[in-house]
Amino acid sequence: MRVLLHICCACCAPYPLKVLSQDGHQVMGYWYNPNIHPFTEYQRRLEALKTLEQKKSFPVFWNDSYDLEKFLKAAIQDVENRCVSCYKIRLREVANFAKEQNFDGFTTTLLVSPYQKHELIKQIGEKIGKDLGIRFFYKDFRPGFYQGKNEVKSLGLYSQKYCGCIFSEKERYLNKRKVEKLRKT
Repeated sequence: MRVLLHICCACCAPYPLKVLSQDGHQVMGYWYNPNIHPFTEYQRRLEALKTLEQKKSFPVFWNDSYDLEKFLKAAIQDVENRCVSCYKIRLREVANFAKEQNFDGFTTTLLVSPYQKHELIKQIGEKIGKDLGIRFFYKDFRPGFYQGKNEVKSLGLYSQKYCGCIFSEKERYLNKRKVEKLRKT
């Protein structure tokens, strides 16, 4: 199969690329991540993936439109369930592109992270695939999460500390402050 792989960041890409290629698929990447905030974080992840693309010699299609407002408008309507709109925005974009370019299916590196809502990603991907008439290629890539992180680290590439959205950045720093307060008491 020709599979279009949505890539959220460099550290999540190596393992799915490896597995899909070993399974005999022709894999190409797709960058589209309007959820990443601030813009400097977006740029760091984009540059890390460009470097990985060169080092691993795999093609990536670049949708570098930073649609932050689109993400924020969708996410702010239901902040507690913001991941739903985030997954939908990105997976719909990659599915549309995959269909336009005659790929056999699409998938996402979001399926490698143990911190993402795995079943929700699967459900949304399958629904979008059905609606658009293109296969969502599901595979549980989580067993290779640390393998990918270690590979990116060995290449000296940037590896982020939060999923990317402003809400997860807030949670990261608030949780860090809470832990520090607990240690002081």
